[in-house]
Amino acid sequence: MSNALRIGTRGSALALWQANETSRLLRALGFKTEIVTIKTTGDRRRDVPLASIGGKGLFVKELEEALMRFEIDLAVHSLKDVPSIIPDEFVLAGFLERADPRDAWLQAYRLPIDALPRGAVIGTSAPRRRSQLFERYPHLRIAEVRGNVETRIARMNELDYDGVVLAAAGLTRLGLEAEITSYFSVDDLIPAAGQGIIGLETLRRNAFARDAAAAITHAPSELAARCERGVLQQFGERLDCNSPIAVHASIDGGEITVRAFLSDYDGTSALRVKRRGTEADDLVRAVGRDLIALGALELLEVCTV
Repeated sequence: MSNALRIGTRGSALALWQANETSRLLRALGFKTEIVTIKTTGDRRRDVPLASIGGKGLFVKELEEALMRFEIDLAVHSLKDVPSIIPDEFVLAGFLERADPRDAWLQAYRLPIDALPRGAVIGTSAPRRRSQLFERYPHLRIAEVRGNVETRIARMNELDYDGVVLAAAGLTRLGLEAEITSYFSVDDLIPAAGQGIIGLETLRRNAFARDAAAAITHAPSELAARCERGVLQQFGERLDCNSPIAVHASIDGGEITVRAFLSDYDGTSALRVKRRGTEADDLVRAVGRDLIALGALELLEVCTV
């Protein structure tokens, strides 16, 4: 396809939805597009915990390698999977309009999580969910669950788990809203930075791809993403895919509210910060300072031992 923007994606149903939505928006502006599916190690190795083979950053890394080989022009990511610091040769050039950023509770018999008995097993693969659930529900067991969205729902319905926690955005995009029992508020279970936002990554030197991504960017979602990722970046290289940290920014008129959570793995030393402001950069720095003042650096040392 001559002069087509090659859109790189993983092969899961959700990843393909994201790639097709990106393609639709680009085509509406007159761009030609082609979707290229990349099979990643994380997709092939579902028999082991994701953290043991590189975490969700592995999905990003292998799409970045396809960018470097000039096999694709744009890599489409769930922004929450993208490490807070990416190599200099790449740039996050586009941000699609945010879907519902909340986490959703799914339970086979539609029971609320508060009704579960002691020892009930909750499935999640995210460290920040694990820690926040431990903090709020110390009587429950939190267990690793892997696989795509449909696989996780199937395992819940087969009663391998007494409930699972998944991102509402992914469920909505796949037409699976009916599976949701309830939603966690962004105060009760702070989402991952970038949750609900589709991020478009390209080579910094690819001006055509950068301009195309910018053309379909949703400005409020980009501002929220910059704030959330900015808080993570206050900690430099101290964060990895196992860090139990969550950041969410909401925008109401000219005011930005940033919520942040950082903890040890079992939620016993949880830090929470909430700040409002109108200047994004100042707000990001203030949230970082608040977390550090509460002991964030010491907690991160514990989590990386």
